[in-house]
Amino acid sequence: MTTERTRPRLGPPTPVLDAPDARELAGFYRSLLGWEVTQDEPDWVQLAAPQGGARLSFQTEPVYERPAWPAVRGRQQMMLHLDIEVDDLDAAVEFATGAGAALAGFQPQEDVRVLLDPAGHPFCFWVRD
Repeated sequence: MTTERTRPRLGPPTPVLDAPDARELAGFYRSLLGWEVTQDEPDWVQLAAPQGGARLSFQTEPVYERPAWPAVRGRQQMMLHLDIEVDDLDAAVEFATGAGAALAGFQPQEDVRVLLDPAGHPFCFWVRD
């Protein structure tokens, strides 16, 4: 016997990145993406895309551990990563490293660049074919 249930209104998911300092990491992504701060509390910051829709939040986590990239058994692994489309990989990497990112030592694909944000979260730049 099946019971039909009504789905409640669910808004779009907002990824939340933990960090030792939410404001510091939010500042990096604000510089990188050009997004606006929509919430700013001592241990919580939220950014939103100027055109609306997408949001990204940051939460202070006192026992935060940087993830290992690439993954290493027995060490903290990344739980998610952000893929960011760019027009020019080299220019995007230069801009991101100038804002505080680091180019990861391991690059698994020719047309993608893996970088690490200041808290060590991997994120990827990629170019559409």
